[in-house]
Amino acid sequence: MRILNPDADPDGLLRAMHNAPRRLLLLDYDGTLAPFTPERDRAFPYPGVRDLLHALQQDDRTRVVIISGRAVEDLRPLLGIDPLPEIWGSHGWEHLLPDGTYRPPDFPDGLRDLLEAEWEWLASRFPFSQLEHKPASVAVHWRGLTQDARDRMQISIQQRWAAFEEMDLLDLHAFDGGLELRAAGRTKGDAVQALLRDTSADVPVMYLGDDQTDEDAFAVLEGRGLRVLVRSEARPTRADIHIIPPEGLLRFLSQWTRTS
Repeated sequence: MRILNPDADPDGLLRAMHNAPRRLLLLDYDGTLAPFTPERDRAFPYPGVRDLLHALQQDDRTRVVIISGRAVEDLRPLLGIDPLPEIWGSHGWEHLLPDGTYRPPDFPDGLRDLLEAEWEWLASRFPFSQLEHKPASVAVHWRGLTQDARDRMQISIQQRWAAFEEMDLLDLHAFDGGLELRAAGRTKGDAVQALLRDTSADVPVMYLGDDQTDEDAFAVLEGRGLRVLVRSEARPTRADIHIIPPEGLLRFLSQWTRTS
């Protein structure tokens, strides 16, 4: 564990967590709980993660929440946990509640039509294996492609989607391994804000994430919880500490189970 924020007190928060009657653990999926892979439907959690998550779900003091850019339906087979934890999918547009109730995106039909049109455009030009159609976005993945193929793909898509940067309805986002055009107005930070509104101020909170989409969540947790960057190499971030998966991730989650 490497401390990135000199004002952070990870040991103090872990001690508080040990004694707390309620704890809130927020987890990104891709790059955090699971390694990146060109085959997105094979991006299963690191070995040992499922068992640790299952143990945490059995602890009635701990609320485990997955906050992901993936669609909820994509996460079901990947997580392989029964019952599933609470999930905020599609960057906060979808919500699977702890009791299994599902709340879909609530944006207008016109926005849905725009995303469908962009999906059809992508599908007519690029291999389906490089594309992802989610409830609140369309995305292009180039992980595993040659640099030349990636550059051609990126230039074509950015030229197409440049006009959307001037709109209020859709946002263009780069992520680790691709580009995503998604419904504006929601981020992982909005999901965290909703959870904090439902959480007492004395409840210890931690968020584990890896890429730029997690920075919105880190920003919301400024001064409120421990922000953990999970990736092989550190990068500029709002996170308080840096851990390296899978070993650092497993040790960190194990600390939670030992305090159960």
